[in-house]
Amino acid sequence: MPTERLINALQSFGVRLSDTRAGVASRRGGAGPSDHKALTIAGRTVMVPVHTGAAFDSPFLVRRPDPDGVSEIEHDGVVIGRATFPGKPRFYALSTFDGVPYSKIAVLHGRDVLATTVLQTCIRYQSRTRTCQFCAIGQSLSAGRTIARKSPEQLAEVARAAVLLDGVKHMVMTTGTPNATDRGAAILCESAFAVKAAVDLPIQAQCEPPDDDRWFARLKASGVDALGMHLEAVTPDVRARIMPGKASVPLERYYDAFAAAVPVFGRGQVSTYILAGLGDAPRAILAMAERLIDGGVYPFVVPFVPISGTPLESHPAPAPDFMHSILQPLADMLRRAGMTSAGIKAGCGRCGACSALSSYERSGGGA
Repeated sequence: MPTERLINALQSFGVRLSDTRAGVASRRGGAGPSDHKALTIAGRTVMVPVHTGAAFDSPFLVRRPDPDGVSEIEHDGVVIGRATFPGKPRFYALSTFDGVPYSKIAVLHGRDVLATTVLQTCIRYQSRTRTCQFCAIGQSLSAGRTIARKSPEQLAEVARAAVLLDGVKHMVMTTGTPNATDRGAAILCESAFAVKAAVDLPIQAQCEPPDDDRWFARLKASGVDALGMHLEAVTPDVRARIMPGKASVPLERYYDAFAAAVPVFGRGQVSTYILAGLGDAPRAILAMAERLIDGGVYPFVVPFVPISGTPLESHPAPAPDFMHSILQPLADMLRRAGMTSAGIKAGCGRCGACSALSSYERSGGGA
């Protein structure tokens, strides 16, 4: 099975682990790849669901590592590949000067990206009539695995250690939405400025489109190298149903914000996250992707993964063939435009661990 198809299938079905102690701890709740575990397959580190309902019934089983740290991947009892688990980051053993464990400030995503949710709360999260139905931003906070607000000083301290001890190559800063004006841009500015003063680390900031386009120049001046403004869903009816509060920011505002941000950060350095499997048809996702690429925006399409404890915890993950029908033509579009993940300075698209898209870019999306 081609690597991109294997990764695609693993991310759709998830995996069962014969030994849950293997490798670095999996993630539950929070922002980003929740209920996942990192696996390295054919040199690519990807995030694969392990705690979802689909994963518990997955036809894929990852065996306990052998003495060399290599695990076999089985499909219905037949070995189809091999994987390794990235080791636990050394910076996780440390605490900040004010006594907070580094792992509560930022975590390792994939193999070499440091990720943090600067503000672990959102103005919409407490209202089920407004919250994004897939969101688990409050779960890790309520479980005590993180803190509500990471200070610029804490972020700088952890980022420097992660670079020096674990060779981290770039950083993702996301945030819950604190207000309906700058929508988190101000918090991201002060955070990026502090990190860049401590260590030379490419940074992607992620927030909803702020109400004033001047925030893009401010983010850039603060040290942000790449920007993510995430659509998640691409059609109005799916947006209204899945994320009723966020849908109050219309698609037109996203289009205008993308058009204003690309000249500031550069073609391919502005991206958006699209969750395939929420109800948007492949043709709708691809039509949106074509529009975004024409405007210099990288559409990072990932399979939706239902997270335990959210309103969508029983929503099915998209089938591998569904994802293949999107990722192969999307990768072709990106290659033709000369705007692949390899050129992104920092962020989810560069990491690529939550989707097989970058593998399709490299392979040509073979059958």
